[in-house]
Amino acid sequence: MQITRRFALPIMTALGSALVLLGCASGPEQPEAKRGPIVFPAPPDEPRFFFERAIYTSADITKKDANSRLRQLLTGEGERGGEAVGKPYGVAAKRGRIYVADSVGSSVKVFDIPGQRFFSIGLDESALLQPLGLDVDSAGKLYVVDATAKLVKVYDPEGKLVHQFGGAKMFSRPTGVGVDAAGERVYVVDTGGVERKEEHRVRVFDAKTGEHLFDFGTRGSEPGQFNLARDVAIAPDGTVYVVDTGNFRIQAFNRDGKFLFTFGKVGRSPGQFARPREIAIDPEGNVYVSDAAFGNFQIFDPKGQMLMHVGDRSERDEPTRYMLPAGIAVDLDGRVYMADQFFRKIEVYRPARLKPDEGFVQGKPASGPQEKSSAPEKPIAR
Repeated sequence: MQITRRFALPIMTALGSALVLLGCASGPEQPEAKRGPIVFPAPPDEPRFFFERAIYTSADITKKDANSRLRQLLTGEGERGGEAVGKPYGVAAKRGRIYVADSVGSSVKVFDIPGQRFFSIGLDESALLQPLGLDVDSAGKLYVVDATAKLVKVYDPEGKLVHQFGGAKMFSRPTGVGVDAAGERVYVVDTGGVERKEEHRVRVFDAKTGEHLFDFGTRGSEPGQFNLARDVAIAPDGTVYVVDTGNFRIQAFNRDGKFLFTFGKVGRSPGQFARPREIAIDPEGNVYVSDAAFGNFQIFDPKGQMLMHVGDRSERDEPTRYMLPAGIAVDLDGRVYMADQFFRKIEVYRPARLKPDEGFVQGKPASGPQEKSSAPEKPIAR
């Protein structure tokens, strides 16, 4: 198409302006206006967690090259850009790499923060249909529950399928998965249904071979029974915690499925549950439970004593505000990652014992669990 002289000058002027802007954009990005960090719990209590960032698309963690900046300027492409998660569900984290189950996108999205790269798992010949629960073992292998295929698929750190196990004869409605610290056993929650009384259970497998070892649980409300359980997580000491959603509680078992204790009940007060979804354990053994009705996550000590809650329910997307929280994970450095299905985001919280420039997302471990920044952050109460 030939450009007439009448339009050539304005186009060249606009292009020149865009290139000038690009040159400016290629320099250091201007920081946003400082308003202080958001902290939990609110002052005057001692800060335990700082809200650190929200991740919506791949552009939030990857480097922007000159071509992408130019395209954004010339086309009016949105400020964020990048690839988003269609409907985030389960979350797992290992050394700053975040795995997010996209149940609509039929894949696991990988946000490698220290590597500043993004990729998807399950879009090749190892196709995922409906990924839900996730966990990562000590060697970095990813375990994915594919609810539609009724399989657990195991991938290496770069997304290559290693093996899979399960099937329609093994599972009714698989949803959650947890791997023990030694990488020996895999615990899979089979949620069951209204009429499937014997299939509200946890099924246990050999992590290396996929061999079925044993089950525990059946439908009911007594200790050791489940009603539409959703997720499972294994503590460093081997304690197995199960989200017993329909009974509004968390149940704890030993590694062989023996019932230990339970905590929580239906209600609207701290320490109670309305719609518990997913669970995670930090390196100290504390238990984190997301609640879709409360719009937050609650933190308990290893014996089930309520410590604090983080976040609030809201119809407006703001930091630390959630409409439909789901997956939650805690990394080895103590950072917490929670996904919201409605706002399609993953939010990151930094424990107060870490400096802002410490931890795996910065590409280096913390220098000490109790060390604090020499320049204290001025918190905003939430």
